Amino acid sequence: MQSLPQLVLFLAIVVALVKPVGTYMARVFSGERTFMDAGMRPLERLTYRLARIDATKEMTWSEYAVAFTLFSLAGTLILYALLRMQSLLPFADPANLTTPMTPDLAANTAISFSTTTTWQAYAGETTMSYLAQIVGLAGQGFLAGAAGLAVGIAFIRGFTRDRSATLGNFWVDLTRATLWVLLPLSLIGGLLLIWQGVPLNFAPYTKAATLEGTTQLIAQGPVAALELIKNLGTNGGGYFNVNGAHPFENPTPLSNFLEMLAIAVLPASLTYTFGRMAGNTRQGWMLLWVMVALFAAGLGATTWAEQRGDPLVANASAMTVAASAEQPGGNMEGKEVRFGIGASALTAVTTSNGATGSYNAMHDSFTPLGGAVPLVNMLLGELLFGGLGTGFYSILEVALLGIFIVGLMIGRTPDYLGKRIGQTEIKLIVLYALIGPATVLTLSAVALSSHAGLAGLTTNTGVHGFTEIVFAYASAFANNGQNFAGLSANSPFYNISTAAAMMSGRFVLAILALALAGRFGAAQRRPTVGSMPTDSLTFGLVLMSTMIVVGALTYLPLLALGPLAEHFTMLTGK
Repeated sequence: MQSLPQLVLFLAIVVALVKPVGTYMARVFSGERTFMDAGMRPLERLTYRLARIDATKEMTWSEYAVAFTLFSLAGTLILYALLRMQSLLPFADPANLTTPMTPDLAANTAISFSTTTTWQAYAGETTMSYLAQIVGLAGQGFLAGAAGLAVGIAFIRGFTRDRSATLGNFWVDLTRATLWVLLPLSLIGGLLLIWQGVPLNFAPYTKAATLEGTTQLIAQGPVAALELIKNLGTNGGGYFNVNGAHPFENPTPLSNFLEMLAIAVLPASLTYTFGRMAGNTRQGWMLLWVMVALFAAGLGATTWAEQRGDPLVANASAMTVAASAEQPGGNMEGKEVRFGIGASALTAVTTSNGATGSYNAMHDSFTPLGGAVPLVNMLLGELLFGGLGTGFYSILEVALLGIFIVGLMIGRTPDYLGKRIGQTEIKLIVLYALIGPATVLTLSAVALSSHAGLAGLTTNTGVHGFTEIVFAYASAFANNGQNFAGLSANSPFYNISTAAAMMSGRFVLAILALALAGRFGAAQRRPTVGSMPTDSLTFGLVLMSTMIVVGALTYLPLLALGPLAEHFTMLTGK
């Protein structure tokens, strides 16, 4: 397989960076000294002074949840106002902004970016002014991403502290996540993207004459300013309608590789941050290796499905879908030739696992099984690396559920890191696991049974149309943002319903995670004799089995009606 070295190199770099980056984040959020302190400490003190923040006061889980929620809602309202007034503000270009910013679209977009979903029911170059892009959307890339990382760190504190009533200070964590983590990485990464050819300007759109004698309008703008932070903050979205498939947004294979690293490295490194703060790095490494193993499996499945191609196309046209020296073979529909199948599959798996809908190929054009992998990744809650902060507490919630199930099977009181999983804890864990299916399945059922929902299927119907609708709500709830492009989602029905899914996936899950962390933080560490070691291979197998079994029990009927039915139709031609 020609793309295998690239895929192996990607995972090798991610794993190699886990320890240094995880150590750095542990030091940042523990208040220890770092090499960035000389430049950032004065800015931190100034921020606290201007915002009147008492950095020494810690918060209970409920206070932390309230601060996180109010901060996010404030960001939503400010962004909504900016979007509604963008035509009256500087850098507006009414001649080229042809998509009206209606109240429902503005509300959907504001909620989308403040929840790190960046679900886009619009084309950026025909809808957003330069000011809205750089101040509103990029600003939320930093703030919403930092807020998610702050919640993840608070969750880690709850599991690593002993008899503590507090989880830290949200405003302190938010400030440090922005200044020490996201800002410097965005500046460095943005310069690398400019080097690769990503534009950063405020120039008017360019009119160019084509070879056919027609006029083509080439959008310009501060693209590089948005590109890195949208990936670092696991926001996704795109300056252009076609996202990372656009040559201005993602011009080279190297830029694509760097952007995928920006998505995966920080969430993956939180496993080591967790192990270091818990005083047992083996705990973090075990979680990481489970992520890497399942990530590699999904990557292999997607690459295989796309490289295998569509046999119906080959049979109908008497052409081969096998790779050769002259052509890549497989299914190249919807893919950029500069990336090919390998980099397209890598991006699909990375973005669908990383709560970052920054795709570089049209997943709607993937084979049924190739498109099913991103869908499954989102339905499972983006457990493999996951969103910035949110991915870590998602996989730990599944781990706790697995420990509880094993405890029932062997007759032992389940515990994790020496803290028992009692009745209240398991209720929170089960509720966390049920919110996703309840949201995605309910909203999908409403869309599939209503005229307003079916009206969005302007390109495809049947099983593929079914998958497009389910994919939309799975993406919205997972705060991912990518979509199957055949669904026309800029309507009041989809703008309102996907916004509801986004808020459920962001706020309800975060509040439940903080409540669980508060319970564990207040508990006393009392290891149970004979309990299963949670840094062992056995624990890793339990964790993987729990993911697969719970996911299959929840979503297998849905997958059978969509991607699996389409796959067998493709094989049989019936």
